Amino acid sequence: MKKVAILMGSISDKPVLDKAFSVLNELEIPFEAHVCSAHRTPDRAAAFASSAEENGFGAIIAAAGVAAHLAGACAARSLLPVIGIPVQNGGLGGLDALLSTVQMPPGYPVATVAINGAGNAALLAAQIIAQGDPALRERLGAYREKVQQAAIAADAELAEALGQK
Repeated sequence: MKKVAILMGSISDKPVLDKAFSVLNELEIPFEAHVCSAHRTPDRAAAFASSAEENGFGAIIAAAGVAAHLAGACAARSLLPVIGIPVQNGGLGGLDALLSTVQMPPGYPVATVAINGAGNAALLAAQIIAQGDPALRERLGAYREKVQQAAIAADAELAEALGQK
């Protein structure tokens, strides 16, 4: 099975990424997480992205706030799918990171999830990797069923709390 690379621009991004770690663990997908900044350690970020495919990765998740160039820097160095997570940490509520992550030039796409959307980033990486892994596709289906059942249970609890049928 291919691994997922999770890069964060700063260790302060880890609380956002905890949801991605949880989802990948639940789906039994191996991953590595690293602090790797497009600005503070650009050579390290470039080297990681350039060698990610040969090191067994099938997708790269890159989370960063403010200027948020990490996902784009990875996309410039790798043909693997790159999923950007704009992180909210600044005066603009994450909008700065969202725009920095989503506005890529032609030829260098970054799939971008919602601000702090680490869970969906992990699920998107899982869907990408699952294209060649029937067992993982089955686990993804079970995960979706669990999410659906939780929504149905929440509806029933609400109806009961409000005295509705």
